[in-house]
Amino acid sequence: MVDYPQISWDDDCRRDCLELVRLAVREDLGSDFDYTTLALVPDGARGAALVVARKAGVVCGLPAAALVVDECDRELRLESLCQDGGEVTAGETVARLAGPARSLLTVERILLNFLGRLSGVASLTRRYVQAVAGTGARIYDTRKTTPGWRRLEKYAVRSGGGCNHRFNLASAVLIKDNHLFFGAMDSAQGFSSAEAVQRARSFLAGLPLPLGGAPWIVEIEVDTREQIEPVLAAGPDLVLLDNMTLDELRQAVAIRNARNPRIELEASGGIDLSTVRAAAETGVERISVGALTHGATWLDVGMDWE
Repeated sequence: MVDYPQISWDDDCRRDCLELVRLAVREDLGSDFDYTTLALVPDGARGAALVVARKAGVVCGLPAAALVVDECDRELRLESLCQDGGEVTAGETVARLAGPARSLLTVERILLNFLGRLSGVASLTRRYVQAVAGTGARIYDTRKTTPGWRRLEKYAVRSGGGCNHRFNLASAVLIKDNHLFFGAMDSAQGFSSAEAVQRARSFLAGLPLPLGGAPWIVEIEVDTREQIEPVLAAGPDLVLLDNMTLDELRQAVAIRNARNPRIELEASGGIDLSTVRAAAETGVERISVGALTHGATWLDVGMDWE
């Protein structure tokens, strides 16, 4: 089985997160201070607070919360009481924060924003993963991510039990109908989907391997039954079945099984929680869902002061 690189909390993830944290601090404070807190809270006062999940869900973003704390005040201490990917119930304590009271008040919203956003993505992903349990299908994200947040949101998908699709345009070849349209402009006859796969293979043969040394992946999108058989003969690694009905997905699986069973099929387009199980039961190995990131509702988390 070929697959795209999967995101974990590593140096790259930490670097991207730190840039966002610093932007978030500038947004909330500018070049000044939290004047409400300075006016009302005595210098030297100390306190502690519990970070609490107001609703049940999957926690994600605790390493990001730690970066927020360090960026705002190194005297603050954050104690995580669960791990990213862990399920929590409503009212359950996720972490404890202690230190200077002024800093606790200043850091509150920034910290909760990171936890709420990433936990929301992880929680929605877990619902999709649970919906297809036992079918053999895997849930994948897409590039429909918040600008600047891609690595973090894909990390949240992984924390929810999902899988990461390609990270960016440089990490794999994914041939869509627009590529065929514009790519054929230098040819009187144009070229077919199968020829596009062959051209991509020839082009990639002259490039170094992607970061990490894994082979290049060539995936191609098809949207009709008639395209499937010739594309399978061209030997892509993956075939994306775009906006197909359940009957069309089943037909595609049957053709694939007969012609080239090593190639995995990915269903995409118009699939939500109400239909994802039926799509998985057609026999496709992958289902990509943009809503994991662009449609996730934040998990409600708050601070209760001790």
